[in-house]
Order: sequence, then C-alpha cells, then structure tokens
Amino acid sequence: MSVDTDDEFQKELIALFDQEAQEWLQQIHVALDELQQGPPADRHLKLAHTIKAGLTNLGGSAATINLHEIEQTSFSGLSLVQAVENPAIPPSGSAFLALCKQLGQIHDALTRATGVTFEAESVPEEAVAVTVRAQEFLVALQGMYSSLVGTTTMACHVTKTIIAQIDGMTKSGVTHCDVTSLRDVLERGAQAEQALVQAVHQLGPLVADGIHAMGQGSVEQNAPSDEVKMMMDRTGELRAAAQQVHAVEVMTFFAGLQSFLALVSDHRVLPAAQQFEKVEARLRGMPSLIQEWTEAGQREREAIEALLPAASV
Repeated sequence: MSVDTDDEFQKELIALFDQEAQEWLQQIHVALDELQQGPPADRHLKLAHTIKAGLTNLGGSAATINLHEIEQTSFSGLSLVQAVENPAIPPSGSAFLALCKQLGQIHDALTRATGVTFEAESVPEEAVAVTVRAQEFLVALQGMYSSLVGTTTMACHVTKTIIAQIDGMTKSGVTHCDVTSLRDVLERGAQAEQALVQAVHQLGPLVADGIHAMGQGSVEQNAPSDEVKMMMDRTGELRAAAQQVHAVEVMTFFAGLQSFLALVSDHRVLPAAQQFEKVEARLRGMPSLIQEWTEAGQREREAIEALLPAASV
C-alpha cells in the first residue's frame, strides 16, 4: 500500500471516527444536563453510566487510530465522573464544572484532529462555585437541630436528612459542600413534600370513602375485588409519596392500611365496624397532619438557608 493510499485510508478512518465521536459527545452532554437536575437515584446511576460509557468508547476508538490527545483527554474524564456518580452524595457545582471543562478539552482535541468544530454550550470561565466547609456546616446543623427539638413536636425531618447527607460526605472525604447543590436539595425536598400534600388531599378522601363504605356494609367480603383493588392502588400511591420525603410515620400508616385491605380483600378477616371507623378517622385527619408537617419542614429549610452563604452573581 502506497503512502498516498495510507493517507487516504487514515482520512477515511478519521472521518468515520468523527461521526461517532459527535454522537457520543452529544449523548454525554444530554446525560450530563439531566444529571445536574438531580434525578432519582436509579436514573442518576444510569446517566453516570452513560457518561462513562461514552468517554470509554471515545477514548478507545481514538486509540485505535492513534489520536492520542483525544484518547488521553477522554480517559482522564472518567475520574471526574466518579465525583458525581454517587446519588447518595449531592454532587458539587465545582465537580460538574470540572467535568464540563474536561469535555471542552475533548472538543478542542477533536477539532484539532478532524478540523470539525463540535457545537456545544461553552462553560463560562468565570463561573466559580460558592462552597461551605462541610465539617463547620455539619456542626452548625447539629446545633440548630438541638435547638429545634426542644421547641417543636415535629420530627425535624429536613434537618435530620441534611445532617445525614453531610455526615456521609465528610466520612467520604468531602471537605467542602457546594452551596448551589445544597439549595437544590432543599428545593427538591420542598417539591416532593408538596406532591405528598396534593396526593393526600386528592386520594385520601377517596380511600376514606371506601373505608366508610366497608364499615357500613356496602363493601363486604363478597364485594367486587376491583373496588378494593382500587383502594389498595391509591393507598400504594400515598405510601410511595410519603416514602419519597422520608415521612416514616405516614409511610408506616399507609403500609399498614395496604396490609389491612389485603386481608379484607382475601376474606381472611372481617373487622368490626369500630375498626373501620378508626381507620377512616385517621384518614380524614391526615391532610391537616401532613400540612402541619410540611409547614414545619419549610421553617427548617428557611433556618438551613440562613446558615448558607449568599450565592455568587
């Protein structure tokens, strides 16, 4: 094979590689954008895997055609993905920023090798993450928790959750917490609690009506199974919403209610009317209880927010 033929063959390989590289980079960017929105844990892991797989494919393919700069910058990004792949630890803005900058280096290396510019949003160089010392923040949270416990009958669930997260981060060697990420965690918690409030207001009365009908004899052992199944499904939705925000007492109640309905549906028990009345009363009072619990959580968030430094402009 002549030198000219070798050159033409290499150009064809680079052209093919460029098409694949553009697709991998696009997949990486889409996954990274979603990852920064704080998805659920299982989705978080899948997105991190997508980014790692894209970088691995990119680096491996670059190595086969001797594009060593792209190979090195791609594989170097794998260690940066590790900093954001654990859904149990809120990723810092600085970790995301480092990963974005690494992608920028890959784009530059790809452009130098192929002459094709990848169209992607540039990362502002002046972006600087505002952080707080993890250990100091943990101590402040623990002090705030101690003061709250003596002034409320609520469980201080927000503060306990954040303390557990920061404690886990410090034990993992994290020294600074990204303030933007912490605020995102607080905001997502508030949204999840509002989702629970809405679910209890919408589904709670429907389940309570069904319990009332069972107590009155309208729904007995020979009742249509679809009616009880619908009640169980709605109770399952309420349990899932409570689990999402770690509302342990509420979650336990709905789990017990699911078991209660299952026993009745299977004709294994026929509770007395008074038992149905107690369950119904508990369901009727659930909206006000959840509302009070949510309002207490919002006060905790405001107190935690007061411990954080101002965001950068």
